[in-house]
Order: sequence, then structure tokens, then C-alpha cells
Amino acid sequence: MPKSKRSRTFNLTQVNKKTREQKDKLFQNIRDAVPEYQHCFVFSIDNMRNNYLKDVRRELSDSRIFYGKTKLMAKALGQTPEEAVAPGIEAIARLLTGNVGLVFTNRAPESVLGYFEGLVLVDFARAGVTATRSFTIPTGVVYATAGEVPAENDIPLEHTLEPELRRLGVPTRMVKGKVVLGDEDGDGEPYVVCKEGDVLDSRQTRLLKMFDVCLSEFKVKVLAYWSAANGEVTEVDPSAMDQD
Repeated sequence: MPKSKRSRTFNLTQVNKKTREQKDKLFQNIRDAVPEYQHCFVFSIDNMRNNYLKDVRRELSDSRIFYGKTKLMAKALGQTPEEAVAPGIEAIARLLTGNVGLVFTNRAPESVLGYFEGLVLVDFARAGVTATRSFTIPTGVVYATAGEVPAENDIPLEHTLEPELRRLGVPTRMVKGKVVLGDEDGDGEPYVVCKEGDVLDSRQTRLLKMFDVCLSEFKVKVLAYWSAANGEVTEVDPSAMDQD
């Protein structure tokens, strides 16, 4: 039969699955890193952002960071004393569940812990994130930050954004070239974008971004670290370890 000439949909993007060679390389790289470094940290990440993780890699350029399949990483370290590539490191392997990774380094533990404790990077929240605080658009003329800074230090919201606000459910209107919620004197009901504890949807995150409100924090939490000198694992965040 002749081939159909009906229009077909072709995906222009494709995610390639990791090949066996890539998995084997990750496995071997982890095993090779163990004897080269004095410490192995296991960490988790809140609100993962690839660009921020790249910054961490640059800062720790003298170390090795692995953030991949946890089962593969655990197998590379060894999950029992008999399988472990170094004495005691199997205790780290047992922590490799969930959204976690490894840092191999020769830096002093205090230096690494201090760096991660001070690493807090804010970003715009994505859908599915829990709001860490409430955000409301006040009535009257709508400003660029919707009351996040005093009006005298702010500027009125661009009028070109008013249709987008209405599309997102905010009952605004144009008055004398300015975007207004309620009336110009501030009468009416303020618009609640989100309340603390809300699980944000895409509409809410779009509104938060329009007003430059960041409710997401990229944080790295160290759960524990292993030291080659004594083969011991030191707990850093026992609550997170118990949860794992």
C-alpha cells in the first residue's frame, strides 16, 4: 500500500537515555575518587536548579561532585563491609536515597560545612512548591512590586501588563493610563495571590514572577561525611538521616 500523506507530528526535542557506557563510567569514576580524597560528603538539595549546581561545581573545582542515580552511586561505594571500596564508607552508601549526591574533597570538613551553610540562593518559585509566605496585591494603583517596597521607591506597573493580569484572574482596570485594582483611593478588596503554606500552581507562580517575588531558596544540606583517616561517618543532619 502507498504511504500515507497525512500530516504527521514530529518531536523536535529528544532526551537521550544514558547508555551503558555512561553508567559504567560514572560507576568507575566514583570508585576511583574514593582513594584520591580524604572526605566523602552526602548532601541533599532543596529546590534544585542546574545553574546554581554549576556554581557549586565551580566553587569546589578542586573536589569531585556526583549527582546521578543513587542506586548506582551506592553500588559503586559498596553497600556492605565486604563490598565497600574503603573501610566504613558503606554507611554513606546507605544514605543514598532520594534527591542526594556526593562530594569528594580534600578540604577540611569545617570549610565545606561552612560553605554550604552560607549558600542560600533565591529564585522564582515553580509550580508545586509550597509558599513560604503570603503575598497580596494592595488596592489602588498597582506598583511594580505590589507593595513590597514603599510607593515612593517604586514605580507604577507597566500598562502593557494589565491584560495579562486580568487573564491571570486579577480584576484590574486601566484608569488614566495606570493599572488599578479596586479604585484609585484604595477602596475595594486586595487580591491575595497566595497564602503561606499554599502549594503553588502555574498561575500563582506567574503572578509572583511578574512582581519579582522570589519564594524559592536553593539550599544544600549535608547529611553526613566519611573520613578516610579513621573510616568513620560523622552525622551532620541526624533528622534528615533518620528520614532517609
